[in-house]
Amino acid sequence: WHDQELGQVAPDRFIPVAEEAGLIAAIGEWVLREACRQMRQWLDDGHPPLRMAVNVSSLQFAREGFTDSVLRALADHGLDGSILELEVTETTLMRQDEEHLQRFAALREAGVSLAIDDFGTGYSSLSYLRRLPVQELKIDKSFVMGMQSAEGDAMIVRSTIDLAHNLGLSVVTEGVESADILEHLRRLQCDEAQGYHISRPLPLDDYLAWQARQA
Repeated sequence: WHDQELGQVAPDRFIPVAEEAGLIAAIGEWVLREACRQMRQWLDDGHPPLRMAVNVSSLQFAREGFTDSVLRALADHGLDGSILELEVTETTLMRQDEEHLQRFAALREAGVSLAIDDFGTGYSSLSYLRRLPVQELKIDKSFVMGMQSAEGDAMIVRSTIDLAHNLGLSVVTEGVESADILEHLRRLQCDEAQGYHISRPLPLDDYLAWQARQA
């Protein structure tokens, strides 16, 4: 968030405040619709389709009507569910009541992908990986950034990649900040990576220029 008075404000600063103030659901709804609007514009401008990942807070997911709001945002912009990936935390997945399972099932039926964000930082049972229609694990950056200095972190990353692949899930590693770490992850057959080594967060116009350079 870029504020004229505060400058660049990181998510770990403003999101907890938004949650405490009861604003996170409204912000999350706006982010989802803005992501869909931007994707529609890119497609209309002739850009190739992408998979758009959107973070969802546990408070937003728990709201009645959440699934309908996601499907409505897609429909209002003429988008197929396959372009959207929702990232939820392990904390959200710990609430495995029937209502939550129905929400996950409805989203998957519409083609929406589900990813577990910051995997490894929660305290939930791994049994949810068998019960829920999850397609992707995102290994928390705290483990990835410690791979070269802590053997324990390296073992956790390697074991998580193996576990995910054995369950038919893909893996994204967060916090990739050097070529050495990226190469190490390639050897471990990690599917995707994100981090400052690849790119820092970019404004829209800068992102389009970056994407064009990758082609």
